[in-house]
Amino acid sequence: MKTTSYHNQSKSIRILNAYHKQPSIALRNQLVLLNSGLVRQIAYRLSYQCNEPYEDLEQIGYIGLIRAIERFDPQQGCAFSSFAVPYIRGEILHFLRDKGSVVRIPRRWQELQKKGQKIRSELFLTLGRYPKDEEIAEALEISTEEWFESKAATQNRLPLSLDAKISQVVDSGVSLGDTIPDVHTQGLQDLAEDWQQLEAAMTQLEDKTKAAIEFVFLKELPRKEAAKLIGISPMTVTRRLQTGIDKLSHLLQKQTTCNSVKAAS
Repeated sequence: MKTTSYHNQSKSIRILNAYHKQPSIALRNQLVLLNSGLVRQIAYRLSYQCNEPYEDLEQIGYIGLIRAIERFDPQQGCAFSSFAVPYIRGEILHFLRDKGSVVRIPRRWQELQKKGQKIRSELFLTLGRYPKDEEIAEALEISTEEWFESKAATQNRLPLSLDAKISQVVDSGVSLGDTIPDVHTQGLQDLAEDWQQLEAAMTQLEDKTKAAIEFVFLKELPRKEAAKLIGISPMTVTRRLQTGIDKLSHLLQKQTTCNSVKAAS
């Protein structure tokens, strides 16, 4: 039994590396098959805590698994199962939340949230840190209040008590509050994905340009100090930063396009 498990794990790692280098539907399907046990385990556990059929939860869970496969980078040293579980569970909980929602979100607020996600990634790149809500609102050219309202509408769609159970099973049901995304956890997950993409793009920069971005944006050193450490002038540091930001923006935009194409396929 242990031998079979180790064989499947080794095979999964090999295919994950191959998929990361050259994604294909065939490789993705193999990975889904090899990791289907994760989906079944989570769907089975949640099926006893809600009124939705196990089969429906399982199918939704596979969507989360595919998202995890598309976003996973084997070079980061993280176990795929640890990376995938939040995606699978999150997808199922989103499904349960939407099934229980009776409030329709205004289209404008839905569009603001989509635009806000894109701007968040762009600001993360230029600022070298996770942007504040005020900065996102400014980039969207809306008031901070409207940005908060759009976020609240997305996160708090349920008119019932957050302690209300989705199922009638005593002491075992998933509450409505459990299905609402944890803003902090979601932010960390998004940030981790941003870092993963950023680190991959940084490897394609020249050494001095990469060093300038790391010292100034990531380590927050003054440009004069960064210039001394790199061995160039402060003016050159500024030029390197601009060149690096332009190239990173291009690389990340290209990566986003590739992810959209893969998601569509």
